[in-house]
Amino acid sequence: MNTNILKFLLVIFIGVVLWFIPAPEGVNEKAWHLMAVFIATVLGLILSPFPLGAMAIFSMTVVVALDLVPMKGALAGFSDKTIWMIACAFFISRGFIKTGFGRRVGYLFISKLGNSSLGLSYGLVMTDFIFAPAMPSTSARCGGIITPLFLSISDVYDSTPEKGTQRKIGAFLVQCIFQCNAITCAMFLTSMAGNPMIVKLVKDMGYSISWTDWALAAIVPGLISLTVIPYIIYKIYPPELKNTPEMKAIAKTKLKEMGKMTTKEWIVLAVFAYLIVFWILGSFLNIDATFTAFVGLCILLLTKALDWNDVISEKEAWHTIIWFSILMTLAAQLNKLGFIPWFGNYVAKSVENLNWMPMLLILLLVYYYIHYLMASAIAHISAMYVIFVSISIAAGAPPLLAILLFAFFSNLNMSITHYSSGPAPILFGCGYVPLAKWWKIGFIMSLVILFIWLFIGTIWWKILGLF
Repeated sequence: MNTNILKFLLVIFIGVVLWFIPAPEGVNEKAWHLMAVFIATVLGLILSPFPLGAMAIFSMTVVVALDLVPMKGALAGFSDKTIWMIACAFFISRGFIKTGFGRRVGYLFISKLGNSSLGLSYGLVMTDFIFAPAMPSTSARCGGIITPLFLSISDVYDSTPEKGTQRKIGAFLVQCIFQCNAITCAMFLTSMAGNPMIVKLVKDMGYSISWTDWALAAIVPGLISLTVIPYIIYKIYPPELKNTPEMKAIAKTKLKEMGKMTTKEWIVLAVFAYLIVFWILGSFLNIDATFTAFVGLCILLLTKALDWNDVISEKEAWHTIIWFSILMTLAAQLNKLGFIPWFGNYVAKSVENLNWMPMLLILLLVYYYIHYLMASAIAHISAMYVIFVSISIAAGAPPLLAILLFAFFSNLNMSITHYSSGPAPILFGCGYVPLAKWWKIGFIMSLVILFIWLFIGTIWWKILGLF
């Protein structure tokens, strides 16, 4: 029997078993049944017997058929403004790739930092960092901008898996890109598709996080990580080629071939700057973040920097709209039916005698390393974010600190395996690093990341008054 069919049958089996388990005292039977479908849905997202969008549509159909959610309610998530902010950001990010502006920025950094393999790694990392705030699709950012740059550098130095010369420079660069991508994802609310989902989950819990709150709390440990990680990889997994003076000249040549920035590139740059400014100032000026994103998209369409075919062909955006909308609807309905409040009260009673600091540390470590079992950051967030934050707050942890820490860790844990995020299979699939070595480096760097974010980060968050 087909493996995917077996996975799908397992998902159905788990859902049926949970359905027929009696609801705990204090839980509405309808809420318990919806919880069974929700858990089965998340399991389906993890196992992926069908694409995420298909699994979400199956779930929506089931909850309507079982009278757990009315049809109108099942479709309510499609009107959620958070979802459309993500979609707009996906569409806008297409402009960076289509106009060549992303490639130009990459060559610019390489032309300045390309004297050594370490300098080249910082150039690629800085390119990722620059585009992260306005490109929530890590796959588009990594696959559309960073990976082509990395492959062109490796090709110049004849560093390819086919010739057995990957350790010349390619293997080192691919690990720097991969490890630092998790950091850039953690640094901004709009740098990974799951981050706005966290904001929505937090809002349903009765709290709020702004773009500025997120960025300010992440900026210090984030920048330190981006500075330290390439250097450590340089030491533990060094490239054979240390000096690369030719790359500066090659990058300058590429920039010369591209010529002056086109009008459309200038438009993309202006929209990029506009988005950053108004996402930062939006909470102060009372300007909605989704409205800001729509204005940016309108500018690109009106100026022809993007055309409508670019928008309708952005499959990842439409795919995200479908599964994200449905998943958010199920989560919101669980909260409305009282399951989430019941769970929070249950946890509060079970941890009321424990100190919040060790409890938070233990939960963060579990949350981080359990990602070894996850093939999707979104599935991880869907399944565990609210649970772990609820437990932490119930144990006495300051709410904003707990909310932000688990938000950061929802991204940081994407650096451990070759299937942990969208960029992982893209970069691993290039064939530069063996699987065992990939996992070994991932574990070593996880210790570095945890030290920076839990030790140095704690000092910064204390200064900010988060606890």
